[in-house]
Amino acid sequence: MAVTSRLPEPIHQEWDWQLRAACRGVDERLFFHPSGERGRAHDEREAAAKRICARCPVRKRCLDHSLAVREPYGVWGGVGEDERLALLGPVTRRGR
Repeated sequence: MAVTSRLPEPIHQEWDWQLRAACRGVDERLFFHPSGERGRAHDEREAAAKRICARCPVRKRCLDHSLAVREPYGVWGGVGEDERLALLGPVTRRGR
């Protein structure tokens, strides 16, 4: 679960970048794996999500947001769950 205490205040300027996201209007299930998804199905779904992120004008902002709130699930800013954990370093673990 994301650490909501790290979220910025609900100010329009803090969130308006989401309106320009390439994923806006795309089925969110593409970015979040269903329970039990493994192997090829997982890899193909995640690769499709990352292709959308690759052309996104707010990709960096999305990634920065996911790292700031330690988002544990999904593809954010073209980066998957395990990749974000690696970026956050060994001290950060899910649930902390």
